[in-house]
Amino acid sequence: MQEFKVWAPEPESVTLLSGGRELRMHRGSGGWWHVSDERAGPGTHYGFCLDGGPPRPDPRSPSQPGGPEDLSEVVDQSAFAWKDASWTGMTMKGAVLYEIHVGTFTAEGTFDAAIEKLPLLVDIGVDAVELMPVAEFPGDRGWGYDGVNLFAPHHAYGGPDGLKRFVDTCHCYGLGVVMDVVYNHLGPSGNYLPEFGPYFSDRHQTNWGSAINFDGSGSDEVRRFVIDNALGWLRDYHADGLRLDAVHAIVDDSARHVLEQLSAEVDALSSHLRRPLTVIAETDLNDPRFVRPLDSGGYGLDSAWADEWHHALHAALAGERTGYYEDFGSLAHLGRALRQAWVYDGTWSRHRGRHHGRSPSGLPGHRFVVFTQNHDQVGNRPLGERSSALMNEGRLRIAAALLLTGPFTPLLFQGEEWGATSPFLYFTDHHDPELGRAVSEGRRNEFPYWSAGTGDVPDPQAPTTFNRSKLNWDEREQAPHGCLLAWYKRLIALRRRFADLSDPRLERTEVIVEEETQTVVVHRGVFTVLVNLSAVMQDFPLVPSWDLIAASSPDITSAGEAVSLPPDSVAIVRTA
Repeated sequence: MQEFKVWAPEPESVTLLSGGRELRMHRGSGGWWHVSDERAGPGTHYGFCLDGGPPRPDPRSPSQPGGPEDLSEVVDQSAFAWKDASWTGMTMKGAVLYEIHVGTFTAEGTFDAAIEKLPLLVDIGVDAVELMPVAEFPGDRGWGYDGVNLFAPHHAYGGPDGLKRFVDTCHCYGLGVVMDVVYNHLGPSGNYLPEFGPYFSDRHQTNWGSAINFDGSGSDEVRRFVIDNALGWLRDYHADGLRLDAVHAIVDDSARHVLEQLSAEVDALSSHLRRPLTVIAETDLNDPRFVRPLDSGGYGLDSAWADEWHHALHAALAGERTGYYEDFGSLAHLGRALRQAWVYDGTWSRHRGRHHGRSPSGLPGHRFVVFTQNHDQVGNRPLGERSSALMNEGRLRIAAALLLTGPFTPLLFQGEEWGATSPFLYFTDHHDPELGRAVSEGRRNEFPYWSAGTGDVPDPQAPTTFNRSKLNWDEREQAPHGCLLAWYKRLIALRRRFADLSDPRLERTEVIVEEETQTVVVHRGVFTVLVNLSAVMQDFPLVPSWDLIAASSPDITSAGEAVSLPPDSVAIVRTA
């Protein structure tokens, strides 16, 4: 027997369509409808007919084998035979993360195919993978940020069992898993939630449409819907953490913000499961409140993405100054990022035309996730160019060294470690022709200067745009990719071996930048990272007793109490 229930306070009647049969549901308290079906069980396809309308998927559907427009499927979450009983969890302290888009990570684009690459991630020293959103979204290809069935792992990736096999295998390899989830909006195609109840707000808007109703009439159940979804990934799929997309777009005027509630409930689940659980916030507000403890007036989240670390590094190394990069570019900006992750801590932002941010004083470095590139910073470019297309190899090595020797939590973007040449473009697969055309036109209009000059922006709806974004794993064995890969492995190994290179105490990081000579010196305990961004050889004086630990170029030389770096090179030295 299978129990079915759905929250639908709006309709006057609800009928369950289960295995081709119709069963009238009974209204209970609080807008919930219930019915039992003795003939239903795992694998049964079902939907809900509201006021005699066509069947709609379950808002809490655990599986959508036919996509978001089709019927839901019953799943027994307890049936999977987990093998990760010895897994004790992961912590953000000292961890190295690795961002994956399942559809482009391998040629097959599935969870099972991704499993085959896990030994290669273990080999470079990664601690955890961060999956871009896998909740059911329209079509077979997409970034996942327009998901509509938040409880259902995407059918094209392998569905619920495919995700469980992936997480289970990760744990067997000693890798944690962080799930990217989206609670600021839902996608437009296949989104039937408004027919069930007040899931969306008419008081708040986001850049992507109506905001989720966290503080209006009926919001108690909407909050429960989102928090249950978060807990489900951690409990039913054994995930170790969540990355919350764009929390600055989660609008909640309640006395207790939904993020505070989510943090408390994740902490309670962690106690029950007896393993650490992590919640990471993506936000551009530079507001320490998100990661301050609950008892200090914060929301209690564990970490925050620090985009400004990337912006400062990219502007200095790639030389870009347009858009939000106009706020960056000097070595002074880079120095501040290397010291505290956020560049704007209450200071004037020219790009915004106002003061921005607050000081992160008192926060440890592991509360900031930093990166040289990620899906946004690559994919939101018109041609999806990676850093490998925008910087020479010397500067790629500099970027890696600053990332992996710093006090923050480093994140790598798939293929970055070998300088992958495949772009990561914006791609979609909307079956609604009108929506598909709107997405294609919107992408072109987003970059009018590009379309009018060099050529058309790749069409998100074209299958070729998706296929071009797939990684070419053969590159790892080819020059110069193999050499860059060895450099990443060397840096991560050093981070593992020496405590000073993963020390999260920001007060123990000293940064000296010289605009005139275009040099950067970072002191990390007994280690010093030397960077030459100039076009000429630069000499760095050192104390009498020191050792060269790592060098990005064979042309780095030493004489007595100084080391000489050629242009675009980096060295790591240790003093006695």
